[in-house]
Amino acid sequence: MTMPKEDATLTAAPVAAAVGLSDVAVRFRSKKRDVTALQDVSLDVRPGEFIAIVGPSGCGKSTLLKLVAGLLKPSSGEVRLGGERVNGPRHDIGYVFQRAALLEWRSARRNILLQAEMRKMPAAQARGRADELIRMTGLGGFEDAYPHELSGGMQQRVALCRALLHEPPVLLMDEPFGALDALTREQMNMELNRIWRETGTTVLLVTHSISEAVYLADRVVVMSPRPGTITELIEVGLPPERAYAETLGRPEFRDATARIRGLLGAAPAHG
Repeated sequence: MTMPKEDATLTAAPVAAAVGLSDVAVRFRSKKRDVTALQDVSLDVRPGEFIAIVGPSGCGKSTLLKLVAGLLKPSSGEVRLGGERVNGPRHDIGYVFQRAALLEWRSARRNILLQAEMRKMPAAQARGRADELIRMTGLGGFEDAYPHELSGGMQQRVALCRALLHEPPVLLMDEPFGALDALTREQMNMELNRIWRETGTTVLLVTHSISEAVYLADRVVVMSPRPGTITELIEVGLPPERAYAETLGRPEFRDATARIRGLLGAAPAHG
């Protein structure tokens, strides 16, 4: 007698969230006063998902990234990466900051490979991965240039390559394009969308730009003023591949940006 096949949806093991925060709060104490930076923050990020985090200055956006990286311990609640509790600094993630923080005496390639030296990666593997990332980010022809010979956008490409060299499952980005001019920022947004699609890395991006958040993300976390908590989690509803001008004209983009502006009390964009 032939036995009926089990329903795969019933037998498949649940997939752990790439990043999970459960009832997280962060409180800082000083001689003068106590400050609650984050309060009651809960969020599950799916593997391969792109999450953007927006909110007013001082609401704890960067603090949230530091919790995920293990650079800061929550006062209460817990943080998990891939189902494993974060109890200290995590060396398996990638981190990109607003400033590229490149070593001036090292070429672009050697700045990227600094990651390999710190992690004691096999040299041949690291060089091959660096070459792959240089091609992916359009740095071909600039790999031997020094930071002072590179534009701000090129420097951030080098920083992105360095963060991705060890193929981290999670990439944290703290306002990485904030110091760039508008045109370069637009180009970097397009590059980041393509790189995310090609690598499948889970990304958490902190940004002050509502349009950048909606263009890049699957979901946008909107945070309240301090003490920061999640006001709303917005599903963007755009396809993964996003041509820039076309995406800005889509109703999903307009609806999401309008909703976020309403939540943050921001003035409508013009032009």
